[in-house]
Amino acid sequence: MITVALVDDEPMVRSGLRMILESEDDITVVGEAFDGAEALTLVREHRPEVVCMDVRMPGVDGIRATELLLREPEPPKILVITTFDHDDYVFAALRAGASGFLLKRAGAHEMVNAVRTVTAGDSLLFPSALRTMAARQQPVGWSGPDLTARESEVLGLVARGLTNAEIAAELWIGTETVRTHVANLLGKLGARDRTQAVVIAYTSGLVPLNPPSAD
Repeated sequence: MITVALVDDEPMVRSGLRMILESEDDITVVGEAFDGAEALTLVREHRPEVVCMDVRMPGVDGIRATELLLREPEPPKILVITTFDHDDYVFAALRAGASGFLLKRAGAHEMVNAVRTVTAGDSLLFPSALRTMAARQQPVGWSGPDLTARESEVLGLVARGLTNAEIAAELWIGTETVRTHVANLLGKLGARDRTQAVVIAYTSGLVPLNPPSAD
């Protein structure tokens, strides 16, 4: 059973999310919070696997809440739920370590799939939106690590939102080899997961914001 906590300052949004998620046999909502401060208490009490997090909230917002929650001994996956797909708040939350984001207007199937995706350890990426958000960020002043040609190639495909299986097919290599490259990339970039690696890649210039083959 996948355990989920809902964090949003709008009760109707929380109610809608609860109704959608609890209609599934393998998902249960263990609690709700009004803001980031409540979220920290909630997560410490119930230890959910996933937190569906709004970013624009009074008090402790979703960015700060994400930073705090990911410092916990057994941190949950953070799925940012947002109104705007090009929101700089969302980009900041992703940079802080959120596993991905989803629009509030997404359908019920997309919402359920998003929760299952991040629970499985995968990232929920929207490359075109990430590129747009990254383009508005100030340069981080970091040239990045020394990547091999293959690692750079893999990073570019990860940034396009490809799965390990899709990358393997694209490069004609095994999925285990892709996993090894991705693990090496995370280590070199100092990223906790694929999403954070892509954020770092875009803001540092390791991956161009306008690649020749866009998604």
